[in-house]
Order: sequence, then structure tokens, then C-alpha cells
Amino acid sequence: MRIDKLLSNMGYGSRKEVKNLLKKGAVRKGDELIKNSQSHVDPKQDIIKVYGELVEYKEYVYLMMNKPPGYISATEDARDQTVVDLLEPEDVVFDPFPVGRLDKDTEGLLLLTNDGKLAHQLLSPKKKVGKTYYAKISGRVSNEDIILFEQGVTLEDGYVTKPAELKILTRGEISEIEVTITEGKFHQVKRMFQSVGKEVIYLKRLTMGSLTLDTELQLGEYRELSDEEYGKLRQ
Repeated sequence: MRIDKLLSNMGYGSRKEVKNLLKKGAVRKGDELIKNSQSHVDPKQDIIKVYGELVEYKEYVYLMMNKPPGYISATEDARDQTVVDLLEPEDVVFDPFPVGRLDKDTEGLLLLTNDGKLAHQLLSPKKKVGKTYYAKISGRVSNEDIILFEQGVTLEDGYVTKPAELKILTRGEISEIEVTITEGKFHQVKRMFQSVGKEVIYLKRLTMGSLTLDTELQLGEYRELSDEEYGKLRQ
């Protein structure tokens, strides 16, 4: 890897800013002074220091976010702010992207990473990764709805969903529920309830596979996954 790319990815500035660091003699590979921005280094083997500070190389980043409403689950959008806009510059340099999507008005657990292989595993229909949501429903959710969800609900376009697990937390004019699905069709939870004559008025994702939303994260906040969380996701 070129030294300018490595240092830029590690948050030491733009390629131009890194070039200036190199010219100033701030960068060393072991005992060797590096001034050429095109010099190649092995970040996993070489000891790189900037002004004597060890550069700790990371190839991938794994971020858990409590997504707030009003943000698009994308890396860029011409009209709306995206979840990437909530990230600090030192995390943006890794070019993370959201794994799957949450609707603009939906809150809760969102994983952002630049690890395409892991993202594919989590989103592959073959893996049947469960995603659990908490929702407030306009209308009384019934035991009949539980059975319908278990069987798979026919959406307005004729698609029959995979079986889903529906739990009723409270019943009333506004019901509270948890629902676990193993696929991610567009607006799926909202469309499933529309198919049984009800409306989702609040939606929050709680889990994705083994990953559970950190309740200490406020809306818009995020943190890196712990080693334990990362390990379970890889299983």
C-alpha cells in the first residue's frame, strides 16, 4: 500500500496534507525516513510512525449507530442528509456504508462498515438473519395477526413474505408489538401491517442477527463494535 493512502485512511489528512507531512520528514518506516508519497509499505508488518507516534493500522471499521429519524440509509443523497453525515471525519475516511437500510422515519440499530464480505453475509437471504423491530400500531393487533405473520403475509403487490414472529406487548387503539423478520423488502414491516388492515405509526429496529442496539446510545450516536460483538457477527 502507498504510504500516502495509508496515512490518509488513518485520518492524518488529505493526500495533499500527507504529502506535506512526508516533505517535513515527519514519517518513518522503522528507522527509515520516508519522504516519497509513492513509497510502498506493508501496514501489517512495517512499523510506521508520524512524529514518533505509532500508526495503528485498521483495514475495516464496524460501527453501531442508533439511527435518528430524518436521515437516509445511504452514503450520499442529493436532497436529504444521510447516516454518513453523522460520522466523525476519522470514521468517514474508511468509506463505511450502511448494511441494509432503515426508512427515513425509522429509528434504531444500523450497522455501518466497509467490510463488503460481512455485509453480504448479513444481507444474504440464504443466511436468514433475523431483524427484530419494536413498533406502535394504529389498531388492535390480534392473535389472528400472529398466525397470519407466522404463515407469511401477502403484500399489496402479491409477494408472500417469509414467516415472521409477531409478539404483542400491549393491545388497544394503539398496540405495541415486536416483530422479527428474516428478509428486507422495501418498507416491509409497514406493508405487512397494511396487509392486515393496520398502520405502523412508529418503528425502531432493536436487533440484527446477534447484534443488539446499545441502549446507552442516544439518537444519532454511534460507537465501534466490541470484540465480542464483532466475533458473534462473524459466526
